[in-house]
Amino acid sequence: METNKIYLGDCIEIMRTFPDKSVDLIFADPPFNIGIKYDVHNDNMSYEDYYNWSEKWIKETYRLLKNNGSIYIAIGDEFAAEINIILKRTGFYYRNWIIWYYTFGQNQRKKFNRSHTHILYFTKNKERFIFNDKIIRIPSARQLIYKDKRANPLGKIPDDVWQFSRVCGTFKERIGKHPCQMPEDLLELIIKTSSKEGNLVLDPFGGTGTTVAVAKRLKRKFITIEISSEYYNIILSRLNGNIEDIKRNKKNDIEQQKNLFDCI
Repeated sequence: METNKIYLGDCIEIMRTFPDKSVDLIFADPPFNIGIKYDVHNDNMSYEDYYNWSEKWIKETYRLLKNNGSIYIAIGDEFAAEINIILKRTGFYYRNWIIWYYTFGQNQRKKFNRSHTHILYFTKNKERFIFNDKIIRIPSARQLIYKDKRANPLGKIPDDVWQFSRVCGTFKERIGKHPCQMPEDLLELIIKTSSKEGNLVLDPFGGTGTTVAVAKRLKRKFITIEISSEYYNIILSRLNGNIEDIKRNKKNDIEQQKNLFDCI
């Protein structure tokens, strides 16, 4: 197993080649199976196929995690309960069911607008795991508003509802055409909380490489896996700092969208 590397291929097959208990932290943002158009992945599996597929890759993450390791999985409403059950049946221990509330929601036609994603936080061991609370604490209302002398001077641990904007198509942070780019601030919170410098962070679903880009910046070792050659090349360019071509393509896409809107 090579670290600080992007692997191209199926995540289950590639993870099976990695040694047991070799990873400190896993963040996974798998396809939600809601019909999103990806480059090569079928996001319209049957219920049984998606459940079985999810069980396979989650079991591999359990094998790869060290005894004090943690896993965070981002998932939509449709399968959050199932992923929670799979994690428990696999042997993981529940820590938090985090709600990522994004301030720029997704409009819906026949139901309430979608404005959140679930992030399930589990550990491999019930008692022993990395949780760097001192470096993620934030000022509390006791400190700022009530001036309560009993307040912890370091602040409080963040709540289990996180507010980060989605990385929308016109945002400066946006890279390439991937439909589900994660915000760097969210990954920074996770990586700072559940790993230390020099630890190994794994993301089985590379996407545009947000996890490994943040891990690299925070001086962690990293591995990510991506099944799409297009997204694989985007991650390579992002890690190497050569994203000008990607940005230009993004700008052209935005102009095309504006022209289409003007025609409508």
